[in-house]
Amino acid sequence: MEHFTIPPISVPDGQEQVLLHACCAPCSTAIIEACVHSGIRPTVYFYNPNIYPETEYLLRKNECVRFCEAMGLDYIDGDYDTKAWKKHTAGYEQEPERGKRCQLCFDLRLASSAKTAAEHGFSLFATTLSSSRWKDLAQITRAGEQAADSYPGVSYWLQDWRKKGLAARKDFLVRQSDFYQQEYCGCFYSLRDSNLWRQKNNKPLIQR
Repeated sequence: MEHFTIPPISVPDGQEQVLLHACCAPCSTAIIEACVHSGIRPTVYFYNPNIYPETEYLLRKNECVRFCEAMGLDYIDGDYDTKAWKKHTAGYEQEPERGKRCQLCFDLRLASSAKTAAEHGFSLFATTLSSSRWKDLAQITRAGEQAADSYPGVSYWLQDWRKKGLAARKDFLVRQSDFYQQEYCGCFYSLRDSNLWRQKNNKPLIQR
């Protein structure tokens, strides 16, 4: 990856400011690098009330802040309202990954992102969630576009950040920067299901 050519990023209407919802530092690395290389200065919004437990949340948030500071970028710290998240996803505790619970989770986080964009004068927002191969891009797109519909003048910037070599670049930058790499998606239920799989396959359990 030392000879990786950073791909040009094209923003709708040639805008240079975007609110970028970040799920974690590792997923943000190649995205932010590509944006900055193309003259785009994203403001990073960390809003992930799904992350469990709070110690895990703080670890992921602090890594994201560390990366923003290293890149000289502004960031906005969202509320850690786990009660609101649990209420929003109630009744779907047994849903699998990429199921209805995940859709509701994306809806909540991107609705907050659109609201924050409107409040801070951004006409465009995006999310690093779409960089993960474990996520359903259609679910994320649906959540982003639906969130934007509630705020006139705010648009969702649809990007599949897994293309143009960015997925491999992300892995390289994470190793280079020695970022903490999480072992499960983030919520209590993903931790539960990850450990159930590990137990069945005689793997060490994730301790949190």
